[in-house]
Amino acid sequence: MSALDGRVVIVTGAGKGLGRAFALDLAARGAKVVVNNRNRVVDDAGLGPADHVVAEVLAAGGDAVADHGAVEDPATAQRLVATALDRWGRLDGLVTSAAVSGPQMLHSTTPENLRAVLDVNVVGTVLVTAAASAVMRAAGGGRIVLVASTAGLHGEPTVSAYAASKGAVIALGRTAAAEGARRGVHTNVVLPYATTQMTEAGMDPRYAGLMRPEAVAPLVSALLDPESEVNGEVIVAAAGGIRVADAVEGGTVRFPADGVGLAAALAASRAGDRHTYPEAQAAFQDFAKELLP
Repeated sequence: MSALDGRVVIVTGAGKGLGRAFALDLAARGAKVVVNNRNRVVDDAGLGPADHVVAEVLAAGGDAVADHGAVEDPATAQRLVATALDRWGRLDGLVTSAAVSGPQMLHSTTPENLRAVLDVNVVGTVLVTAAASAVMRAAGGGRIVLVASTAGLHGEPTVSAYAASKGAVIALGRTAAAEGARRGVHTNVVLPYATTQMTEAGMDPRYAGLMRPEAVAPLVSALLDPESEVNGEVIVAAAGGIRVADAVEGGTVRFPADGVGLAAALAASRAGDRHTYPEAQAAFQDFAKELLP
């Protein structure tokens, strides 16, 4: 029997693509799933993507319920949590997969597009994560997976708002992991490569068939396992492979007083010892200590 059997998990953006794959994999392992996806398109019966995913889960013998709220609406976060508690009496996990891309180059960015992307990808992620983590902390534990992107790690041309939003999600995940550790609430960030409605147009055709959303789902389920002690990791995932990512600082060197030789100083720092830290205060303390006379 799976360790996820009987656990209750909220998955946002679960009507299609990666979110759907996550919800179905969790349900197949025995989890009860709140399937969130706003109804942008409905069929002749008035059913949207979340309803169809719930129908798949029920047909396979699992248990799930649909929610059609927009994640950037504060009421949605509270309702998702309330739905889990009212229906099943508990909340054990959260996956934040809801996102929009809004491609625009930086010099062409409009306030409207920027706000739309940040509202869904950042505000929506924060609101749902905050509501869920409050319940998990009170219960003494839980598991959270935030879905980001390597665009937020490395940057990506033509999607400036999206890249900025996903960088924010990565920072949020590391912060949540540091805050929740003592309360048994573990948070990790997954950066998936997958062929989805959002990515298929720009996906290299050599890899499109390999990058199935279903190949990322087992990692997400493993991170939601109540027995998993993994916390604060940023993990790139695709096609059954994973690669750990981190925020890295180079060696400490002195800034040239006259500003001349800055490029050489930066090269020396890059060639020096590599540093990683669990959170910003630890990074500051280490940097300050090295600069003491």
